[in-house]
Amino acid sequence: MKEIKRDIYLNRLIDRKENGLIKVITGIRRCGKSYLLDPLFKNYLLDSGVKEDHIIKLELDKEENSKYLNPHELNLYIKSQIKDKNMYYILLDEIQLVNDFESVLNSFLYERNFDVYVTGSNSKFLSSDVITEFRGRGDEIKVFPLSFSEYVKAFKGDKVEAWNEYILYGGLPLILSKKTDEEKAKYLKDLFEQTYVKDIIERNNIQRFDIIDSIINILASSVGSLTNSQKIYNTFVSNGEKEISFNTINSYIKDIEDSFIVNKSNRYDVKGKKYIQTPQKYYFSDVGLRNARLNFRQQEENHIMENIIYNELILRGYNVDVGVVEIRDENKNRKQLEIDFVCNLGNKRYYVQSALNLETREKTIQEERPLMNINDNFKKIIVVKDNIKHWYTEEGILVIGVQEFLLNQNSLDL
Repeated sequence: MKEIKRDIYLNRLIDRKENGLIKVITGIRRCGKSYLLDPLFKNYLLDSGVKEDHIIKLELDKEENSKYLNPHELNLYIKSQIKDKNMYYILLDEIQLVNDFESVLNSFLYERNFDVYVTGSNSKFLSSDVITEFRGRGDEIKVFPLSFSEYVKAFKGDKVEAWNEYILYGGLPLILSKKTDEEKAKYLKDLFEQTYVKDIIERNNIQRFDIIDSIINILASSVGSLTNSQKIYNTFVSNGEKEISFNTINSYIKDIEDSFIVNKSNRYDVKGKKYIQTPQKYYFSDVGLRNARLNFRQQEENHIMENIIYNELILRGYNVDVGVVEIRDENKNRKQLEIDFVCNLGNKRYYVQSALNLETREKTIQEERPLMNINDNFKKIIVVKDNIKHWYTEEGILVIGVQEFLLNQNSLDL
């Protein structure tokens, strides 16, 4: 397997080097957080002149390091390695395994020659918790499975073959080392069952395995469609489930979110400039995991493509909502039109539609209609499956093929 360069994340770490904060690397298991720390970041430090004995690294999920799961032992070990007043770079992998890890890391903040980097894979590392637990001195770097541009660079084959593999098996790095379809499918299914689901059940003391299993399936089936806790609860009730409460369903969905398996996108009223509480859309952090969960049966390429575009926008640092534009039809009845993605970053905003194709003028008008009813001048984009050279419609909307959109980091500004 070719070396996978994850420059976007490496550069984010480099930008935060020695900033006085604890760098907290979060993300779903097996997405490459450990690889980012070592070899990528560690090699960068060595190449920039840092002495190896000033890099202290511990993989806390290894048996030989189990004694350091005791916070006192971890603290003693780290401080025993400090020999001078020069900067030391502390790299701690799977820090959430350490009991009361927050107190140890907070104590490191008082050491002026400590630059601390940690990884974590669960709900203890949500964005809000990073801020709370580290007293405003935690700096989160979110890592995702391979983007399509990262995947293509490591894939042995052309872009068309890469795309066909990517939309089926996703971008977890180890998938590239699997040679057969059987191996790839088994890896994803086993990972889901033996790691992700098991983690959720154990961490949250889940009692109804069957219910959370069904909820994961429902979310996988509804990618690209609006849903919410109430709708899912109603599904269970209509199927004769009498012993489960709405609050339990709501809690289980939150547990799945906290595991980084899915991300929620809220609805935003573009004209009213306000959020609509329900329903929402859920997207999987990796489409391969989503497909494996459904035994590779539901292969609606439009929904899978939409999921991949969402993940790309999140990766690029945008806050991404599902847009709603209210209009009045010819009978003056109110009607809501959906914009797939409203993307915000600072003072930048983009409106993005995902469409398999624009084969006819009628189809183009259909996809343009929500965008044309937005009363501002921010960029409007339609992403299509076809491998085309980007062009502009008569109304000034950018139409771009999904591969160009994903492979060109400046595609939003063409």
